[in-house]
Amino acid sequence: MSLVCAISNEVPEHPCVSPVSNQVFERRLIEKYIAENGADPINGQPLSEEQLIDIKVSHPIRPKAPSATSIPAILKSLQDEWDAVMLHSFTLRQQLQTTRQELSHALYQHDAACRVIARLTKEVTAAREALATLKPQAGLVAPQATPASQPAAVGAGGEAMEISEQVGMTPEIIQKLQDKATVLTTERKKRGKTVPEELVRAEDLSKYRQVASHAGLHSASIPGILSLDLCPTDTNKVLTGGADKNVVVFDRREEQIVATLKGHTKKVSSVIYHPAQSVVVSASPDSTIRVWSVTGGNCVQVIRAHEASVTGLSLHATGDYLLSSSEDQYWAFSDIQTGRVLTKVTDETAGCALTCAQFHPDGLIFGTGTADSQIKIWDLKERTNVANFPGHSGPVTAIAFSENGYYLATGAQDSSLKLWDLRKLKNFKTITLDNNYEVKSLVFDQSGTYLAVGGSDIRVYICKQWSEVLNFSDHSGLVTGVAFGEHAQFLASTGMDRSLKFYSL
Repeated sequence: MSLVCAISNEVPEHPCVSPVSNQVFERRLIEKYIAENGADPINGQPLSEEQLIDIKVSHPIRPKAPSATSIPAILKSLQDEWDAVMLHSFTLRQQLQTTRQELSHALYQHDAACRVIARLTKEVTAAREALATLKPQAGLVAPQATPASQPAAVGAGGEAMEISEQVGMTPEIIQKLQDKATVLTTERKKRGKTVPEELVRAEDLSKYRQVASHAGLHSASIPGILSLDLCPTDTNKVLTGGADKNVVVFDRREEQIVATLKGHTKKVSSVIYHPAQSVVVSASPDSTIRVWSVTGGNCVQVIRAHEASVTGLSLHATGDYLLSSSEDQYWAFSDIQTGRVLTKVTDETAGCALTCAQFHPDGLIFGTGTADSQIKIWDLKERTNVANFPGHSGPVTAIAFSENGYYLATGAQDSSLKLWDLRKLKNFKTITLDNNYEVKSLVFDQSGTYLAVGGSDIRVYICKQWSEVLNFSDHSGLVTGVAFGEHAQFLASTGMDRSLKFYSL
């Protein structure tokens, strides 16, 4: 049974009852009536709002409107509702179309802006490279000036080589090399076989883990760090060469870039940090070797020793001379201070590109690797090939002399690592690596106790036992460089994933 308001004859939303007439009313209607008349609408007796009694009921069900009590009226209401829905749908479609047009226009503007930004960035980069090239060229005039006794100008590769051949290995230079070798040999004999007390022990080395990774040193547009070196006198100073043509000096302790050196026109394949001066050296497939001032941030010397890609660099122990190898089949011995090439030699019988070069610790002999799997040992003073080590298959990719000068480690594209005894001139150990393992870097620590291999991953071997004590696979790309910190207290590596990583306890 439904309650009905005595005033409106409809089901009330908020029903209440009058105690005077016992009739049910809609509260808002009876309140208005009382406000105007002050009496009950049924019997006229006095009534106030406080006397009204609320009736608690469930939600009332209103009877259908008279217009919806017949089938034609219901159909009419449904038709009206359908028309309203269709009109609303049409309005929404119009709004959607307008929004799509606005979005399309915004995306077009964004794309155009990105193209403009990319073009401007490219122009800025080109301008910076041009400026970096102009600065060193301006500074090279004085160092490369030709003495009066040699009227020919030092120009591009050919002319420079003619003058260099005339200079040659003078007796003074040879004596300087010999004196340095004597000093180094004496120092090595004094050290004997004792291992530095500060050197990290093998059991501690095996616990090394990655402690830092830096991926912002080189450009991401041409990813890859191709070479690595640490300053021998302060191994917290790190030097890298990238596929982006730049050389970067990084401070490990401060974790910040000290200098970015620009000037090469192709990728930087080899780098060396000078042990005694704030100077670094880099080589590139653009056939040049550049000497840079770290403090000045500019190129102070360009050595044009080769006519093809420079594949290897090694600094002589005196710190004054540089060994380089090239795909032009020559090795060259140059003066860093003057930029002059003192001598340039090739093995005419082999006729094969050189892939790497490394000085012996004494500095009187050195080794080169070739594209036809040969390792050649050369006498620097006589400029002659004194020994050959065959055995690899495929181009030799890395060579390294041990600190005591007795051993030579070599790696090639045959996924193997060979150890050679320089006293007996023979291979005494071959470490076979995984199938398709690429050896890119070999380095002994400063004491000659450990040998690190970089390539498909990073491995560290303990010398004499030649057992593996460490293996890292943290790089997502090929490892191109690996180096020991002082007393092997940390290990540094670079890779084609554009990152420089450090490993320690």
